[in-house]
Amino acid sequence: MQKLPGEIASEFLAQADACERLGSPFTAALCRIAAEHGLPDGPIYARLSQWGDSALARDDALALRFAGALHHLVLTGTAPELTPFYPPDEVTDDDLAIAIAAAVDTHSAHVDRFLDGPPQTNETARSAVLLPGYLLLAARFDMPMVMSELGSSAGLNQNWNRYFYDYGNWQWGEPDSPVALACEWRSGNPPATRDIAVLDHAGCDIAPVLISERQNRERLMAYVWADQPARLDRLAGALAIATDYPPQVEAETAARWIEQRLSQSEPDTLHVVFHSIMWQYMPATEQRRIADLLAEAGNRIAPNAPLAWLRMEPDETKGSAALSLTTWSGASDDGRTIELARVDFHGRWIEWNDAR
Repeated sequence: MQKLPGEIASEFLAQADACERLGSPFTAALCRIAAEHGLPDGPIYARLSQWGDSALARDDALALRFAGALHHLVLTGTAPELTPFYPPDEVTDDDLAIAIAAAVDTHSAHVDRFLDGPPQTNETARSAVLLPGYLLLAARFDMPMVMSELGSSAGLNQNWNRYFYDYGNWQWGEPDSPVALACEWRSGNPPATRDIAVLDHAGCDIAPVLISERQNRERLMAYVWADQPARLDRLAGALAIATDYPPQVEAETAARWIEQRLSQSEPDTLHVVFHSIMWQYMPATEQRRIADLLAEAGNRIAPNAPLAWLRMEPDETKGSAALSLTTWSGASDDGRTIELARVDFHGRWIEWNDAR
């Protein structure tokens, strides 16, 4: 067994800590084992060792690529000898380390191919923290919505209006939906519940996940942490819904795509541009370009065709993301951004801001 270089090992350990905080002790164990026990000398060890410094490994989510590769082996039946060491079975770290080493040694080509792409889970639970924003907009503008999603991945969150939401003290959606999202409503008065009419869903991604292809569906499932069955069930349900309501995801940069979408303003509709946990992965120049395009479009909109920018993204506050909203409707406060809530990265809870 060979120990990973210090900077790479440190990033695996940092990811282990993050997984513990986000409720996946098994994925945390995988990351710690790779860092502390090492890996067999071979092509996977060599590739991980040569990845670069810890910053690059963090930006590329290297530890999660590795964990996803192992889960993919199990889900696809490629490594049946690894399956007994995965949840719901319980094993020691030492036994898991031996099983990981054997799988990496035996299936190095499979793992190597899986490392080529970044993690894409298309976490549908994030729709649970976006929905209150949609309800707020529906109450304010009382118009059908046109939805434009940036960084869509597989586009599963475009079907948010076909999911069921349970916040404990209030619910929204169809109870018999195959996707039921439970989100703890921690504080604040929820927005009024009402029906929302959606005229059009569309999105973009620089590398869309085409869920019409089996291998892409398997890849999405592999990136869901193996000890979180509720997330796996949600994803399976969302994929089933997408069979009947295929998401529309164009392979394009966010700035070029949204420029074209903003040029298609329709009267008596509310255009909602939304995204979740993708902003940080874009260059600063593209971030500025998108913000400028939205502001320019907002400055020329007609009152009967308002524009909203709703996003769930990390900020300087550790441990949660901000749910932020900017609107343009010809009002005096056009272009002002407000923080609607603090939210969990995986959509597990929301703290609504009544002082918005």
